[in-house]
Formats: sequence, structure tokens, C-alpha cells
Amino acid sequence: MWGHTVKLLLVEDDARLAATLTRGLEATGLCVDVAGDGLDGLWMASEGDYDVVVLDILLPGLNGFAVCRELRARDNWVPILVLTAKAGDLDETEAIETGADDYLTKPFSFAVLVARIGALSRRVAHRDRATMSAGDLRIDVGARRAWRGDVELDLTTRQFDVLEFLIRRAGRVVSRDEVLRGVWPYDFEGAANIVEVYVARLRRQIDDPFGRHAIETLRGAGYRLAPDGG
Repeated sequence: MWGHTVKLLLVEDDARLAATLTRGLEATGLCVDVAGDGLDGLWMASEGDYDVVVLDILLPGLNGFAVCRELRARDNWVPILVLTAKAGDLDETEAIETGADDYLTKPFSFAVLVARIGALSRRVAHRDRATMSAGDLRIDVGARRAWRGDVELDLTTRQFDVLEFLIRRAGRVVSRDEVLRGVWPYDFEGAANIVEVYVARLRRQIDDPFGRHAIETLRGAGYRLAPDGG
């Protein structure tokens, strides 16, 4: 079902759950490694070449937020799906703020987990080599790299996806629901303000440091990326 070998790191301290998930994920064709605490998870994610990391929040040694934050600080942009028993917008927002790409609250459907992993892995593996630009803002879709002028931007997987969605539609107004449908999995059940959170984070990366205003918010309508890059 994957079309290519997908190597996944599962960081989960509940040994029974980890074993159950591993058996299920391997049955779908994934190659799964397991870490039982945050320190081992950080080391394995840093040293291994993984397509996706599935990361629990409540981990011994180092919690999932800290693992995610440290990976991003090391310029490791592997897609990260956070698993947590804690429900609530604040936890989801913290996961996003520390660099996670997706979020799933326990208990969850195994089918939904597989769908989320598939969505993250496809965004990394199946890309053309197109380069697109809006003024001095440009992206390399295949390499998943972005620049403002000569400055390379550090974007998470999901931030890049939002930027790609907007830059492909530069000059057009797109609604929040269009962004949600175009970037997130069809069965996404997270916070209603997820698009606003990511757009705000993207502005802090591509606009604020450069004194630009590329991403416009049109009240009641949605967002527009200026075709000249703001």
C-alpha cells in the first residue's frame, strides 16, 4: 500500500501498546523501530534515516515536546506525528509550537493512525522537482526547501505544505477550509483553529524577520499570498 519502503520510528513507553502497534504497522508493510523513552527516541531519530516519527508525549527521560523541540533545533525535519493521552487545544498547540506536523489523541483508530502516517510519508516521498516563486519567496518542491531571497527558511513539514499550497495559488483568496482540505488528512479531527496557528507560525518565518507582509488575512474570506512575495 505504501509504494515504497517507509521506515518509521515509534517512541512509546507503554511496552504492550508499542508491541501491538508495531505488529499492526509492520503488517501494513512499514519498517518499524521502537524506542521506549525520550532519550533513546531522540538519539534514534537523530542517528537514523526515518521517513516518519510517531512520538508519545508522556515519556520517561525526556517528554515528547522536548524531543520534538530538540530535533528541530538540530535541523532535523523528519515528519513527526504526536500521540498523547492528553486532550485539549493547549496540548495540540504546544505540539505544533515545538515543531510537530500532526497530532492524534489516545484512544485512536488504528486505521486513522495508518492514514495519518501515509499522508506524512507521501508528502516527503512523492514530489516533483518543480521550483515555484512569488517575488523573492521561492520553494523547491522536490527538495522541500524554501528561501526568502538568499536566506533559507527552516520550516516544518506541515509549514512547508501550507506554504506550497499558498504559493501554488498566489494572488488568489483561499478559505480556511480550502487550506485544511488541501493540506491536512481528510479525517483530521484536531483543533478548529489549526490553520490559523500554522499561518501565524509561517508569517513568523517568511514575513516578520524580513519586514514583509506576504500572507494577507481577509476577514470572513480567508488568506491570500501576494504574488510579488509581499
